[in-house]
Amino acid sequence: MRTRPFVAAAACVLVATLGTPVASATPRYVKEPVATGTGGAVASAEFNASRAGIQTLEAGGNAIDAAVAVASTLGVTEPFVAGPGGGGFMAIYLASTHQIVTIDGREMCPAACTTQLFIDPATGQPLAFEEARHSGLSVGVPGMVATWAKAVRDYGEHSLAADLQPAIRVAERGFTISRDFVQQEQVSLADLQAFTSSRALFLTADGQPLPVGSTLRNPDLARTYKLLARLGPSFLYGGPLGTEIAATVQHPPVWPGTPLTVRPGIMTVADVAAYTAKLRAPTHVNYRGLDVYGMAPPSSGGITTGEALNILSGWDLSSEPRAQALFHYLESSRLSYADRNAYIGDSDYVSVPQSGLLDPAFAATRRCLIDDTALTSPQPPGDPYPPYSSPCATAATATTGQEGTQTNHLVVADKWGNVVSYTNTIEQIAGSGMTVPGRGFLLNNEMTDFDFAPATPTTYDPNLPAGGKRPRSSMSPTIVLRDGRPAFTIGSPGGATIITTVLQILLNHVDFGMSLPDAIAAPRASQRNAATTPAEADFYNSALAAQLTSQYGEKFSLVTGPVLPLGQWIGNATGIDFLPDGRFRAAAEPVRRDGGSALVVNPD
Repeated sequence: MRTRPFVAAAACVLVATLGTPVASATPRYVKEPVATGTGGAVASAEFNASRAGIQTLEAGGNAIDAAVAVASTLGVTEPFVAGPGGGGFMAIYLASTHQIVTIDGREMCPAACTTQLFIDPATGQPLAFEEARHSGLSVGVPGMVATWAKAVRDYGEHSLAADLQPAIRVAERGFTISRDFVQQEQVSLADLQAFTSSRALFLTADGQPLPVGSTLRNPDLARTYKLLARLGPSFLYGGPLGTEIAATVQHPPVWPGTPLTVRPGIMTVADVAAYTAKLRAPTHVNYRGLDVYGMAPPSSGGITTGEALNILSGWDLSSEPRAQALFHYLESSRLSYADRNAYIGDSDYVSVPQSGLLDPAFAATRRCLIDDTALTSPQPPGDPYPPYSSPCATAATATTGQEGTQTNHLVVADKWGNVVSYTNTIEQIAGSGMTVPGRGFLLNNEMTDFDFAPATPTTYDPNLPAGGKRPRSSMSPTIVLRDGRPAFTIGSPGGATIITTVLQILLNHVDFGMSLPDAIAAPRASQRNAATTPAEADFYNSALAAQLTSQYGEKFSLVTGPVLPLGQWIGNATGIDFLPDGRFRAAAEPVRRDGGSALVVNPD
C-alpha cells in the first residue's frame, strides 16, 4: 500500500528531499553523521533505523537487541539492500567475558546445487551475470532471521519479538522516500518491473520509481514481522514463510510484459528448513599493538584485511610521506587480493590456509615483492603453506567473482560495554528483484557471489557452487581492542571494495592520526589486484594521486555509476570510537549516499 505524494510547506519539502523522515513528536532525534555522548551509541545508513536502535537501548535492551532492531528496520527503509530475504555476518564483543564471537548468517546454496549451477545447458557456457541475477537460481536460503534469532537468544536481554517492534511501527506508519531510495529504484528498475509482486510494492501504477517525498507503507512486511515475533524463526525455517520463499524461487511471479528471461530456481522447502546460523571463530591479527578481529570464511574480509595489515606492519606508515604510505597500502591490497581469490572459500567445503595467510612470516614473503614501483596485475598468489620455501614465492593464478556493491553496515555499543559490528545484504541493489508475494521483502541474489566457472578447466577454484555451500563474501565487520577493551569498531558495504574501505579507514585512524569521523569521510581508492585502481573523484583528482602516478607508477580510474551520486562512491561506512573518558563517538558517512545517521543515548 502506498500513499500519494504529500504536499507540505517548503521546509518540510526540503526535509523530505534530504531523506529525513516526517517530523515526529520527539524532535531530540535528528539526522547527523556524528554523535558523541554516553549511554550507548548507534550508527547506520538510515535515520529511522538508527533511531530504532537507540530506542531499544533506552528501553533496556543491549547492543545485540539494538542491532536486531536496526537491521530489521533497515529491512523496511532500505529494502533494496537489507531485509529478511538476505544474510550477513555479525561480530560481537561481550563485555562480561571480554570475548569476541562472530555469527555466520551467510545465505546457503540449495542441496541440489552443483558446479553447473550457472552454466547454460544449451550452450555449455556460463550465463551472463544479469540473466543469472534476476533468476531463481541466484537465490540462496536466507540467513538473516536465523542470525537475529540466534544473536538475541544467546546474547540479548530482550526477546526477538520485542526487538522487532520498532520495525513493525515504521512499516505500518510508513517513511519518507528519499533521493537515494529513488536512485536505487532507478538502478534496479528493470528487475523490479520484471516481477508482479515487486511492481505492486515498490513502483507506481505505471511501473516507475516512487516520487521523492512520497510515503511508503509496507503492511505486508509489518504482518510478516508480527508473525516472526509471535512464532519465532520456525515460522520461516520449516514453516509457512519458508514454503512461500521456496515457491517464489521455483515459480517466480513474472510480470507478463517483461523482456527479461527469468529462470526458475531449485530451492526446496527442505533447504529452507535445514538452514542454521553458525558460530565461527573470529580472525585475529595484532597491528601497532591493537588486536584486530574480523570475520572468518566464508567471508574473506577478516583474512584479507589481516594479511594486508601484516604486510603493512613492516613499514612505519606514520613517519612516511603520505604518498609513500598510500603506495604501500595499495600494493599490500593488491597482493592480499591475489591470495584471497586463490585460497578463500567456505571452509566447511574447502581447506582454507587461514593460519598461513595470517602468519606474519608469510606476509614477509609478500612484502618483499614491493619495491618502489607499482606491481603489474594480475599478480599471482603467494604460497601460504609453511615452511615458506623462499621469499617472494608465487603459486597459480585464480579467478575473481562478481560481488554486488550495495550492502549495509551498522554498529552498536551499549552502556554495559557490549559492541556489535554487523554487515548484511541481499547482494545487488534489489537482490534478485523478486518480492515474496504478500510478505513485503525482496529475495537475495547471493549465489552469484560464487564463481560461475574456474579460470581454466585445471585451475583450482575454492568458490564454486555446491549443495549446502555458502559463497565467498567480502563483508568485514571489524572490532578493534586495545588492552582487551574496545578501541573502535568499523565496517562498510561495497562488495569487494569492503575490504579496502575497512583497511583504509584503519590506516587513516591508526597510522595517520585522523579522528574516526574524518577517517570515514576521507576519499577512497580500492586496489584489488587489477590493472587500475578505482578511486573516488576527490582522490582521483588529488595531488597525492598525481604523485602516486608519476613517482610510483600507480594507475587510477575514476569511479562512476549509472546514477549519481549513488554510483560515484566507494563504501558507506559506519563506526564507533570508544573515547578515553568513557564516551562514545558514533560516526556515519557525511556525504556518501546522502549521509548516514549516528545517534547516542545521552548526547553531549
